[in-house]
Amino acid sequence: MRRTLPVIAAVTMTASLLIAGPATAKSHPKPVDTSKLTKAVTVNGQLKTLRQLQVIANRNEGTRASGLPGFDASADYVAAQLKKAGYKVKRQTFVFPFSRDLEPATLQQLTPENKAIETEAFDYSGSGDVTGPITNINLTIPPGDAGTAPSGCEPADFPAPSGDNAVALLQRGTCNFGVKAANAEAAGYAAAIIFNEGQEGRQELLTGTLGDPVGIPVVGISYEDGVALSEAAGATVHVTTKTEIDLNRTTSNVIADLPGKTKNPDQVVVVGAHLDSVAAGPGINDNGTGTAGVLEIAKQYKKTGLAKKAQRPVRFAFWGAEEKGLLGAYHYVESLSDAQRAKIYANLNFDMIGSPNFVRFVYDGDGSDGDAGPAGSAEIEKVFLDYFGKKGLASAPTAFDGRSDYGPFIEAGIPAGGLFSGAEGVKTPEEAAIFGGTAGQPYDSCYHQACDDITNLSTTAISQLGDAAAHSVAVLALSKKGLYGDAKRSTKSAKKLGSVKSHGHALTR
Repeated sequence: MRRTLPVIAAVTMTASLLIAGPATAKSHPKPVDTSKLTKAVTVNGQLKTLRQLQVIANRNEGTRASGLPGFDASADYVAAQLKKAGYKVKRQTFVFPFSRDLEPATLQQLTPENKAIETEAFDYSGSGDVTGPITNINLTIPPGDAGTAPSGCEPADFPAPSGDNAVALLQRGTCNFGVKAANAEAAGYAAAIIFNEGQEGRQELLTGTLGDPVGIPVVGISYEDGVALSEAAGATVHVTTKTEIDLNRTTSNVIADLPGKTKNPDQVVVVGAHLDSVAAGPGINDNGTGTAGVLEIAKQYKKTGLAKKAQRPVRFAFWGAEEKGLLGAYHYVESLSDAQRAKIYANLNFDMIGSPNFVRFVYDGDGSDGDAGPAGSAEIEKVFLDYFGKKGLASAPTAFDGRSDYGPFIEAGIPAGGLFSGAEGVKTPEEAAIFGGTAGQPYDSCYHQACDDITNLSTTAISQLGDAAAHSVAVLALSKKGLYGDAKRSTKSAKKLGSVKSHGHALTR
Protein backbone atom coordinates (compact mmCIF):
# COMPACT_ATOMS: atom_id res chain seq x y z
CA MET A 1 0.00 0.00 0.00
CA ARG A 2 1.12 3.52 -0.69
CA ARG A 3 0.13 6.56 1.30
CA THR A 4 -0.55 8.88 -1.61
CA LEU A 5 -1.55 6.28 -4.22
CA PRO A 6 -3.99 3.84 -2.58
CA VAL A 7 -5.18 2.49 -5.90
CA ILE A 8 -2.26 0.08 -5.91
CA ALA A 9 -3.49 -1.65 -2.79
CA ALA A 10 -5.09 -4.30 -4.97
CA VAL A 11 -2.50 -4.53 -7.72
CA THR A 12 -1.72 -8.11 -8.75
CA MET A 13 2.00 -8.70 -8.93
CA THR A 14 2.66 -10.24 -12.34
CA ALA A 15 6.17 -10.66 -13.64
CA SER A 16 8.10 -11.99 -16.58
CA LEU A 17 10.08 -14.91 -15.25
CA LEU A 18 13.79 -15.34 -15.26
CA ILE A 19 16.29 -17.77 -13.85
CA ALA A 20 19.18 -15.90 -12.35
CA GLY A 21 22.41 -17.50 -13.47
CA PRO A 22 25.68 -17.58 -11.55
CA ALA A 23 27.79 -14.44 -11.71
CA THR A 24 30.34 -14.48 -14.48
CA ALA A 25 32.92 -12.29 -12.76
CA LYS A 26 36.08 -13.92 -11.42
CA SER A 27 36.18 -14.59 -7.70
CA HIS A 28 37.60 -12.01 -5.35
CA PRO A 29 40.60 -13.41 -3.44
CA LYS A 30 38.83 -12.70 -0.13
CA PRO A 31 35.09 -12.76 -0.76
CA VAL A 32 32.55 -12.09 1.95
CA ASP A 33 31.52 -15.44 3.40
CA THR A 34 27.85 -15.17 4.36
CA SER A 35 27.40 -18.82 5.31
CA LYS A 36 27.79 -18.19 9.04
CA LEU A 37 24.71 -16.00 9.06
CA THR A 38 22.60 -18.00 6.59
CA LYS A 39 23.20 -21.18 8.61
CA ALA A 40 22.37 -19.43 11.88
CA VAL A 41 19.09 -17.99 10.56
CA THR A 42 16.93 -21.10 10.70
CA VAL A 43 13.32 -21.83 9.87
CA ASN A 44 12.78 -22.98 13.44
CA GLY A 45 14.07 -19.67 14.80
CA GLN A 46 11.63 -17.76 12.58
CA LEU A 47 8.73 -20.07 13.48
CA LYS A 48 9.26 -19.33 17.17
CA THR A 49 8.57 -15.67 16.49
CA LEU A 50 5.63 -16.48 14.24
CA ARG A 51 4.04 -18.66 16.92
CA GLN A 52 4.46 -15.85 19.43
CA LEU A 53 2.80 -13.38 17.07
CA GLN A 54 -0.11 -15.82 16.69
CA VAL A 55 -0.44 -16.04 20.48
CA ILE A 56 -0.49 -12.24 20.68
CA ALA A 57 -3.23 -12.05 18.04
CA ASN A 58 -5.25 -14.76 19.81
CA ARG A 59 -5.18 -12.70 22.99
CA ASN A 60 -6.19 -9.50 21.18
CA GLU A 61 -9.35 -10.18 19.17
CA GLY A 62 -7.45 -11.97 16.41
CA THR A 63 -5.53 -8.97 15.10
CA ARG A 64 -2.24 -7.11 15.42
CA ALA A 65 -3.28 -3.96 13.54
CA SER A 66 -1.62 -0.64 14.36
CA GLY A 67 -3.71 1.36 16.77
CA LEU A 68 -4.98 -1.75 18.58
CA PRO A 69 -3.58 -3.65 21.61
CA GLY A 70 -2.32 -6.54 19.45
CA PHE A 71 0.13 -4.28 17.66
CA ASP A 72 1.41 -2.79 20.92
CA ALA A 73 1.98 -6.28 22.31
CA SER A 74 3.81 -7.26 19.10
CA ALA A 75 6.03 -4.18 19.37
CA ASP A 76 6.73 -4.94 23.02
CA TYR A 77 7.77 -8.49 22.12
CA VAL A 78 10.07 -7.45 19.27
CA ALA A 79 11.64 -4.67 21.35
CA ALA A 80 12.29 -7.05 24.25
CA GLN A 81 13.92 -9.62 21.96
CA LEU A 82 16.18 -6.98 20.44
CA LYS A 83 17.20 -5.58 23.82
CA LYS A 84 17.97 -9.10 25.05
CA ALA A 85 20.20 -9.58 21.99
CA GLY A 86 22.20 -6.46 22.86
CA TYR A 87 20.59 -3.78 20.70
CA LYS A 88 19.81 -0.22 21.63
CA VAL A 89 16.10 0.04 20.90
CA LYS A 90 14.02 3.15 20.18
CA ARG A 91 10.23 3.30 20.02
CA GLN A 92 9.37 6.03 17.51
CA THR A 93 5.74 6.99 18.12
CA PHE A 94 3.48 8.86 15.72
CA VAL A 95 -0.18 9.73 15.25
CA PHE A 96 -2.14 8.36 12.30
CA PRO A 97 -5.73 8.12 11.04
CA PHE A 98 -7.10 4.77 12.19
CA SER A 99 -10.02 2.90 10.64
CA ARG A 100 -11.51 -0.56 10.78
CA ASP A 101 -14.72 -2.44 10.03
CA LEU A 102 -16.87 -3.09 13.08
CA GLU A 103 -19.10 -5.33 10.97
CA PRO A 104 -18.53 -6.82 7.51
CA ALA A 105 -19.83 -4.69 4.65
CA THR A 106 -22.76 -6.08 2.66
CA LEU A 107 -24.04 -5.48 -0.86
CA GLN A 108 -27.34 -6.87 -2.10
CA GLN A 109 -28.68 -6.27 -5.61
CA LEU A 110 -32.46 -5.93 -5.29
CA THR A 111 -33.63 -5.37 -8.88
CA PRO A 112 -33.95 -6.53 -11.58
CA GLU A 113 -32.52 -9.60 -9.84
CA ASN A 114 -32.20 -10.23 -6.12
CA LYS A 115 -28.74 -11.53 -5.26
CA ALA A 116 -25.88 -10.97 -2.83
CA ILE A 117 -22.61 -9.56 -4.23
CA GLU A 118 -19.27 -10.23 -2.55
CA THR A 119 -17.86 -6.97 -1.23
CA GLU A 120 -15.55 -5.28 1.27
CA ALA A 121 -15.50 -1.76 2.62
CA PHE A 122 -12.54 0.45 1.77
CA ASP A 123 -10.40 1.76 4.60
CA TYR A 124 -11.81 5.11 5.77
CA SER A 125 -15.26 4.37 4.35
CA GLY A 126 -18.08 6.02 6.24
CA SER A 127 -20.80 4.01 7.99
CA GLY A 128 -24.24 3.77 6.45
CA ASP A 129 -27.29 1.78 5.37
CA VAL A 130 -28.34 2.83 1.86
CA THR A 131 -30.96 1.47 -0.52
CA GLY A 132 -31.13 3.16 -3.89
CA PRO A 133 -30.68 3.08 -7.68
CA ILE A 134 -27.34 2.57 -9.43
CA THR A 135 -25.84 5.33 -11.61
CA ASN A 136 -22.97 4.31 -13.92
CA ILE A 137 -20.14 6.86 -13.78
CA ASN A 138 -18.08 7.13 -16.99
CA LEU A 139 -17.24 3.42 -17.20
CA THR A 140 -14.78 1.82 -19.68
CA ILE A 141 -16.07 -1.61 -20.69
CA PRO A 142 -14.19 -3.46 -22.04
CA PRO A 143 -11.22 -1.88 -20.27
CA GLY A 144 -8.29 -0.22 -21.98
CA ASP A 145 -4.76 -0.24 -20.61
CA ALA A 146 -4.26 -0.64 -16.86
CA GLY A 147 -4.77 2.58 -14.97
CA THR A 148 -6.57 4.42 -17.75
CA ALA A 149 -10.24 4.16 -16.74
CA PRO A 150 -11.13 7.75 -15.78
CA SER A 151 -14.39 6.87 -13.98
CA GLY A 152 -15.12 9.41 -11.26
CA CYS A 153 -11.81 11.25 -11.41
CA GLU A 154 -13.49 14.57 -12.28
CA PRO A 155 -16.53 16.20 -10.63
CA ALA A 156 -17.98 16.60 -14.12
CA ASP A 157 -18.20 12.78 -14.43
CA PHE A 158 -21.18 12.75 -12.06
CA PRO A 159 -24.71 13.53 -13.25
CA ALA A 160 -27.14 14.85 -10.69
CA PRO A 161 -28.20 11.94 -8.44
CA SER A 162 -31.66 10.51 -9.00
CA GLY A 163 -33.04 11.02 -5.50
CA ASP A 164 -31.56 11.11 -2.02
CA ASN A 165 -30.23 7.53 -2.03
CA ALA A 166 -28.53 7.20 -5.42
CA VAL A 167 -25.48 4.92 -5.50
CA ALA A 168 -22.52 5.73 -7.77
CA LEU A 169 -20.99 2.78 -9.65
CA LEU A 170 -17.33 3.55 -10.36
CA GLN A 171 -14.44 1.74 -12.02
CA ARG A 172 -10.87 1.55 -10.80
CA GLY A 173 -8.27 3.50 -12.81
CA THR A 174 -6.50 6.81 -13.60
CA CYS A 175 -6.84 8.43 -10.14
CA ASN A 176 -6.84 7.03 -6.64
CA PHE A 177 -9.83 5.61 -4.82
CA GLY A 178 -10.08 8.54 -2.43
CA VAL A 179 -10.59 11.03 -5.27
CA LYS A 180 -13.40 8.94 -6.75
CA ALA A 181 -15.13 8.56 -3.37
CA ALA A 182 -14.79 12.22 -2.43
CA ASN A 183 -16.17 13.31 -5.81
CA ALA A 184 -19.15 10.97 -5.39
CA GLU A 185 -19.90 12.35 -1.94
CA ALA A 186 -19.54 15.94 -3.12
CA ALA A 187 -21.93 15.26 -6.02
CA GLY A 188 -24.60 14.14 -3.55
CA TYR A 189 -24.46 10.36 -3.88
CA ALA A 190 -25.40 8.37 -0.77
CA ALA A 191 -22.91 5.52 -1.38
CA ALA A 192 -20.25 4.45 -3.86
CA ILE A 193 -19.29 1.08 -5.31
CA ILE A 194 -15.89 0.76 -7.03
CA PHE A 195 -15.23 -2.31 -9.18
CA ASN A 196 -11.89 -3.58 -10.45
CA GLU A 197 -10.62 -2.31 -13.78
CA GLY A 198 -10.73 -5.53 -15.80
CA GLN A 199 -7.28 -6.17 -17.27
CA GLU A 200 -5.37 -9.30 -16.34
CA GLY A 201 -4.46 -8.91 -12.68
CA ARG A 202 -7.21 -6.35 -12.09
CA GLN A 203 -10.29 -8.53 -12.03
CA GLU A 204 -10.64 -9.92 -8.50
CA LEU A 205 -12.55 -8.44 -5.55
CA LEU A 206 -11.24 -4.91 -5.12
CA THR A 207 -10.02 -3.79 -1.71
CA GLY A 208 -7.94 -0.81 -0.64
CA THR A 209 -7.77 2.44 1.23
CA LEU A 210 -9.30 5.83 0.51
CA GLY A 211 -6.40 7.56 2.26
CA ASP A 212 -8.72 10.02 4.02
CA PRO A 213 -12.14 9.53 5.62
CA VAL A 214 -15.34 10.09 3.65
CA GLY A 215 -18.86 10.35 5.01
CA ILE A 216 -20.58 7.78 2.78
CA PRO A 217 -20.28 3.98 2.48
CA VAL A 218 -17.64 3.01 -0.10
CA VAL A 219 -17.26 -0.66 -1.02
CA GLY A 220 -15.30 -2.65 -3.59
CA ILE A 221 -16.39 -5.50 -5.89
CA SER A 222 -14.84 -7.59 -8.67
CA TYR A 223 -14.74 -6.61 -12.33
CA GLU A 224 -17.19 -9.37 -13.26
CA ASP A 225 -19.72 -8.24 -10.65
CA GLY A 226 -19.22 -4.61 -11.64
CA VAL A 227 -19.93 -5.28 -15.30
CA ALA A 228 -23.02 -7.32 -14.46
CA LEU A 229 -24.31 -4.57 -12.19
CA SER A 230 -23.64 -1.89 -14.81
CA GLU A 231 -25.60 -3.84 -17.43
CA ALA A 232 -28.62 -4.59 -15.22
CA ALA A 233 -31.36 -2.25 -16.39
CA GLY A 234 -32.86 -0.24 -13.53
CA ALA A 235 -30.63 -1.87 -10.93
CA THR A 236 -31.16 -0.99 -7.28
CA VAL A 237 -28.93 -2.10 -4.41
CA HIS A 238 -28.76 -2.22 -0.62
CA VAL A 239 -25.33 -1.25 0.82
CA THR A 240 -24.34 -1.44 4.49
CA THR A 241 -21.10 -0.54 6.27
CA LYS A 242 -20.25 -0.09 9.93
CA THR A 243 -16.81 1.38 10.51
CA GLU A 244 -14.71 3.00 13.22
CA ILE A 245 -12.51 6.00 12.38
CA ASP A 246 -10.14 7.82 14.72
CA LEU A 247 -7.98 10.51 13.15
CA ASN A 248 -5.62 10.73 16.13
CA ARG A 249 -4.65 7.15 17.00
CA THR A 250 -1.07 6.50 18.18
CA THR A 251 1.25 3.73 17.04
CA SER A 252 5.02 3.26 16.70
CA ASN A 253 8.06 2.02 14.83
CA VAL A 254 10.64 -0.15 16.58
CA ILE A 255 14.20 0.88 15.60
CA ALA A 256 17.27 -1.07 16.74
CA ASP A 257 20.99 -0.26 16.48
CA LEU A 258 24.01 -2.02 17.89
CA PRO A 259 26.32 0.06 20.11
CA GLY A 260 29.85 0.43 18.80
CA LYS A 261 31.74 1.80 15.82
CA THR A 262 32.20 0.69 12.23
CA LYS A 263 34.69 1.77 9.59
CA ASN A 264 32.03 3.58 7.59
CA PRO A 265 29.55 5.07 10.07
CA ASP A 266 28.08 7.29 7.36
CA GLN A 267 26.86 4.25 5.37
CA VAL A 268 23.86 2.97 7.32
CA VAL A 269 22.02 -0.09 5.98
CA VAL A 270 18.36 0.00 7.06
CA VAL A 271 16.77 -3.46 7.11
CA GLY A 272 13.02 -3.31 7.56
CA ALA A 273 9.71 -5.17 7.71
CA HIS A 274 6.29 -3.96 8.71
CA LEU A 275 5.05 -5.26 12.04
CA ASP A 276 1.33 -4.54 11.74
CA SER A 277 -1.43 -6.73 10.35
CA VAL A 278 -4.73 -5.66 8.87
CA ALA A 279 -7.60 -5.38 11.34
CA ALA A 280 -9.29 -8.41 9.78
CA GLY A 281 -6.69 -10.97 10.87
CA PRO A 282 -3.46 -11.89 12.68
CA GLY A 283 -1.20 -11.23 9.68
CA ILE A 284 1.14 -14.18 10.19
CA ASN A 285 2.33 -14.21 6.58
CA ASP A 286 1.60 -10.49 6.03
CA ASN A 287 3.83 -9.55 7.60
CA GLY A 288 4.73 -11.85 10.44
CA THR A 289 7.10 -13.65 8.10
CA GLY A 290 9.03 -10.50 7.24
CA THR A 291 9.10 -9.52 10.91
CA ALA A 292 10.31 -12.96 11.99
CA GLY A 293 12.97 -13.05 9.29
CA VAL A 294 14.37 -9.62 10.11
CA LEU A 295 14.25 -10.27 13.86
CA GLU A 296 16.08 -13.58 13.50
CA ILE A 297 18.71 -12.00 11.23
CA ALA A 298 19.24 -9.24 13.81
CA LYS A 299 19.64 -11.73 16.65
CA GLN A 300 22.02 -14.02 14.76
CA TYR A 301 24.00 -11.12 13.29
CA LYS A 302 24.95 -10.18 16.85
CA LYS A 303 25.22 -13.75 18.22
CA THR A 304 27.56 -15.02 15.49
CA GLY A 305 29.98 -12.14 16.06
CA LEU A 306 29.65 -10.89 12.48
CA ALA A 307 28.65 -7.46 13.76
CA LYS A 308 32.18 -7.00 15.08
CA LYS A 309 33.48 -7.27 11.51
CA ALA A 310 30.96 -4.82 10.05
CA GLN A 311 32.20 -2.28 7.54
CA ARG A 312 29.01 -0.24 7.93
CA PRO A 313 26.26 -0.11 10.58
CA VAL A 314 23.03 -2.08 10.19
CA ARG A 315 19.81 -0.61 11.56
CA PHE A 316 16.88 -3.00 11.99
CA ALA A 317 13.44 -1.43 11.71
CA PHE A 318 9.93 -2.76 12.33
CA TRP A 319 7.38 -0.39 10.86
CA GLY A 320 3.94 0.50 12.15
CA ALA A 321 0.83 1.37 10.12
CA GLU A 322 2.11 -0.02 6.82
CA GLU A 323 -1.37 -1.30 6.12
CA LYS A 324 -2.70 2.26 6.33
CA GLY A 325 -0.37 3.53 3.60
CA LEU A 326 3.27 2.90 4.66
CA LEU A 327 2.81 5.51 7.39
CA GLY A 328 5.53 4.24 9.73
CA ALA A 329 8.20 4.17 7.03
CA TYR A 330 7.09 7.59 5.80
CA HIS A 331 7.29 8.96 9.33
CA TYR A 332 10.80 7.59 9.76
CA VAL A 333 12.15 8.94 6.47
CA GLU A 334 10.47 12.33 6.90
CA SER A 335 11.76 12.66 10.48
CA LEU A 336 15.39 12.46 9.33
CA SER A 337 17.44 15.57 8.76
CA ASP A 338 19.07 16.00 5.36
CA ALA A 339 22.39 14.93 6.86
CA GLN A 340 20.86 11.82 8.45
CA ARG A 341 19.05 10.88 5.26
CA ALA A 342 22.28 11.21 3.28
CA LYS A 343 23.89 8.60 5.53
CA ILE A 344 21.44 5.85 4.58
CA TYR A 345 23.41 3.62 2.26
CA ALA A 346 20.59 1.25 1.31
CA ASN A 347 17.20 -0.05 2.40
CA LEU A 348 16.38 -3.75 2.41
CA ASN A 349 12.67 -4.60 2.71
CA PHE A 350 11.05 -7.95 3.44
CA ASP A 351 7.26 -8.04 3.17
CA MET A 352 5.66 -11.50 2.98
CA ILE A 353 8.33 -14.18 2.58
CA GLY A 354 6.27 -17.26 3.45
CA SER A 355 3.34 -17.37 1.03
CA PRO A 356 1.88 -20.88 0.64
CA ASN A 357 1.78 -20.74 -3.19
CA PHE A 358 4.98 -18.74 -3.41
CA VAL A 359 7.22 -17.34 -6.10
CA ARG A 360 10.73 -16.05 -5.34
CA PHE A 361 10.08 -12.45 -6.36
CA VAL A 362 12.96 -9.94 -6.29
CA TYR A 363 12.26 -6.19 -6.42
CA ASP A 364 13.12 -4.98 -9.91
CA GLY A 365 15.78 -2.42 -9.01
CA ASP A 366 17.30 -2.16 -12.48
CA GLY A 367 13.97 -1.58 -14.22
CA SER A 368 14.35 -4.55 -16.58
CA ASP A 369 10.67 -5.37 -16.05
CA GLY A 370 9.29 -1.89 -15.31
CA ASP A 371 10.37 1.24 -13.49
CA ALA A 372 13.91 1.30 -12.07
CA GLY A 373 14.74 2.34 -8.54
CA PRO A 374 17.19 5.05 -7.50
CA ALA A 375 20.84 4.58 -8.46
CA GLY A 376 22.21 1.64 -6.49
CA SER A 377 18.96 -0.36 -6.57
CA ALA A 378 20.21 -2.41 -9.51
CA GLU A 379 23.25 -3.47 -7.49
CA ILE A 380 21.01 -4.55 -4.61
CA GLU A 381 18.85 -6.58 -6.97
CA LYS A 382 21.99 -8.26 -8.29
CA VAL A 383 22.95 -9.40 -4.78
CA PHE A 384 19.72 -11.43 -4.64
CA LEU A 385 19.92 -12.66 -8.23
CA ASP A 386 23.47 -13.87 -7.77
CA TYR A 387 22.53 -15.66 -4.57
CA PHE A 388 19.58 -17.49 -6.12
CA GLY A 389 21.62 -18.21 -9.24
CA LYS A 390 24.36 -19.91 -7.25
CA LYS A 391 21.73 -22.01 -5.51
CA GLY A 392 20.20 -23.04 -8.83
CA LEU A 393 16.91 -21.43 -7.82
CA ALA A 394 14.67 -19.52 -10.22
CA SER A 395 13.57 -16.01 -9.35
CA ALA A 396 11.29 -13.44 -10.97
CA PRO A 397 11.21 -9.64 -10.93
CA THR A 398 8.36 -7.89 -9.15
CA ALA A 399 7.28 -4.33 -9.79
CA PHE A 400 9.28 -1.65 -7.98
CA ASP A 401 6.11 0.39 -7.55
CA GLY A 402 6.36 1.59 -3.94
CA ARG A 403 3.72 -0.82 -2.69
CA SER A 404 5.64 -1.71 0.48
CA ASP A 405 7.81 0.14 2.99
CA TYR A 406 10.71 0.70 0.60
CA GLY A 407 8.44 3.25 -1.11
CA PRO A 408 9.36 6.24 1.09
CA PHE A 409 13.05 5.39 0.72
CA ILE A 410 13.03 5.33 -3.08
CA GLU A 411 10.98 8.53 -3.12
CA ALA A 412 13.84 10.10 -1.15
CA GLY A 413 16.37 8.79 -3.69
CA ILE A 414 17.71 6.04 -1.42
CA PRO A 415 18.57 2.74 -3.17
CA ALA A 416 16.44 -0.18 -2.05
CA GLY A 417 15.68 -3.81 -2.71
CA GLY A 418 14.18 -6.88 -1.17
CA LEU A 419 12.10 -10.00 -1.52
CA PHE A 420 8.43 -10.88 -1.78
CA SER A 421 6.69 -14.27 -2.07
CA GLY A 422 3.38 -13.04 -3.51
CA ALA A 423 0.07 -11.72 -2.19
CA GLU A 424 -3.38 -11.72 -3.80
CA GLY A 425 -2.02 -12.13 -7.34
CA VAL A 426 -2.78 -15.36 -9.18
CA LYS A 427 0.02 -17.78 -10.06
CA THR A 428 0.36 -18.32 -13.80
CA PRO A 429 0.91 -21.73 -15.43
CA GLU A 430 4.42 -20.59 -16.38
CA GLU A 431 5.18 -19.69 -12.76
CA ALA A 432 3.77 -23.01 -11.52
CA ALA A 433 5.99 -24.90 -13.97
CA ILE A 434 9.09 -23.13 -12.66
CA PHE A 435 8.36 -22.60 -8.96
CA GLY A 436 5.87 -25.37 -8.24
CA GLY A 437 2.55 -24.80 -6.55
CA THR A 438 -0.86 -24.39 -8.13
CA ALA A 439 -1.60 -22.33 -11.25
CA GLY A 440 -4.77 -20.30 -11.22
CA GLN A 441 -4.67 -19.83 -7.45
CA PRO A 442 -3.46 -16.81 -5.44
CA TYR A 443 0.05 -16.81 -4.07
CA ASP A 444 -1.63 -16.29 -0.69
CA SER A 445 -5.35 -17.11 -0.67
CA CYS A 446 -5.61 -15.73 2.88
CA TYR A 447 -4.13 -12.32 2.04
CA HIS A 448 -5.68 -9.67 4.33
CA GLN A 449 -8.09 -12.20 5.83
CA ALA A 450 -8.70 -13.85 9.20
CA CYS A 451 -7.23 -17.11 7.86
CA ASP A 452 -3.75 -15.52 7.55
CA ASP A 453 -2.69 -17.47 10.62
CA ILE A 454 0.06 -19.87 11.64
CA THR A 455 -1.28 -22.50 9.20
CA ASN A 456 -0.94 -20.11 6.25
CA LEU A 457 2.78 -20.57 5.62
CA SER A 458 5.32 -22.35 3.44
CA THR A 459 8.41 -23.39 5.37
CA THR A 460 10.19 -23.83 2.02
CA ALA A 461 9.59 -20.18 1.20
CA ILE A 462 10.66 -19.12 4.68
CA SER A 463 13.86 -21.15 4.33
CA GLN A 464 14.84 -19.99 0.85
CA LEU A 465 13.83 -16.33 1.13
CA GLY A 466 15.00 -16.09 4.74
CA ASP A 467 18.46 -17.31 3.71
CA ALA A 468 18.57 -14.88 0.79
CA ALA A 469 17.59 -12.05 3.15
CA ALA A 470 20.33 -13.01 5.60
CA HIS A 471 22.84 -13.21 2.76
CA SER A 472 21.97 -9.72 1.55
CA VAL A 473 22.38 -8.22 5.02
CA ALA A 474 25.78 -9.85 5.43
CA VAL A 475 26.94 -8.70 1.99
CA LEU A 476 25.96 -5.09 2.55
CA ALA A 477 27.30 -5.00 6.11
CA LEU A 478 30.59 -6.85 5.62
CA SER A 479 31.72 -6.10 2.07
CA LYS A 480 34.83 -3.92 2.25
CA LYS A 481 34.22 -2.31 -1.11
CA GLY A 482 30.44 -2.11 -0.73
CA LEU A 483 27.91 -1.97 -3.53
CA TYR A 484 29.78 0.45 -5.75
CA GLY A 485 33.42 -0.51 -5.36
CA ASP A 486 34.34 2.81 -3.74
CA ALA A 487 36.95 1.44 -1.34
CA LYS A 488 40.62 1.68 -2.32
CA ARG A 489 41.92 -1.67 -3.55
CA SER A 490 44.62 -3.12 -5.73
CA THR A 491 44.08 -3.89 -9.41
CA LYS A 492 44.21 -7.61 -8.72
CA SER A 493 41.39 -7.40 -6.21
CA ALA A 494 39.11 -5.15 -8.26
CA LYS A 495 36.34 -7.66 -8.82
CA LYS A 496 32.58 -7.32 -8.95
CA LEU A 497 30.25 -7.63 -5.97
CA GLY A 498 28.52 -10.46 -7.80
CA SER A 499 31.40 -12.75 -6.80
CA VAL A 500 30.47 -12.59 -3.11
CA LYS A 501 30.78 -16.09 -1.74
CA SER A 502 27.75 -17.77 -0.23
CA HIS A 503 27.24 -21.15 1.37
CA GLY A 504 23.66 -22.29 1.68
CA HIS A 505 22.10 -25.31 3.33
CA ALA A 506 19.36 -27.82 2.70
CA LEU A 507 15.76 -26.69 2.67
CA THR A 508 15.08 -28.76 5.79
CA ARG A 509 17.25 -28.70 8.86
